[in-house]
Amino acid sequence: MSTKNRLLDSQDRKILQELQKNARLSNAELAELVGLSTTACWNRTRQLEGDGYIRGYVALLDQQKLGMADTVLLEVTLDRHEDDALARFGEELAALPEVLEAYLVSGEYDYLVKVAVDGTAGYERFLREKLYRIAGIRHSRSMFALRCMKFSASVQA
Repeated sequence: MSTKNRLLDSQDRKILQELQKNARLSNAELAELVGLSTTACWNRTRQLEGDGYIRGYVALLDQQKLGMADTVLLEVTLDRHEDDALARFGEELAALPEVLEAYLVSGEYDYLVKVAVDGTAGYERFLREKLYRIAGIRHSRSMFALRCMKFSASVQA
């Protein structure tokens, strides 16, 4: 078994769980929480990073305080489904700052897109000035999120 696919033990999982709660912990604080020496904790954390279990560390920003209080889930169908059309649409979509997440999906629509906007007027601007300027969109359907029932930045360890 390669180190990239090694199984996590309970100490690795504890480290991941604590970092999910607070990625700003110092190594000494993390080591104390998981019951390891600082050296062992440092080595395990670096191994988890190197193996790709930890992809990075981010600050989660408050969407509302930044003036983008509304979340819209947008379903999009394209005219064409050739590789070049999908790649071009994906690149242009990813360049839009309002787009938080975008998925190529199975089913009735081709893409599911999560967008942050400032109300219905902000969403209309996003559609007219940005999304609908991307060539190849056949149809879209949108839903405003009323309330977030659960948010997680990643899977649980």
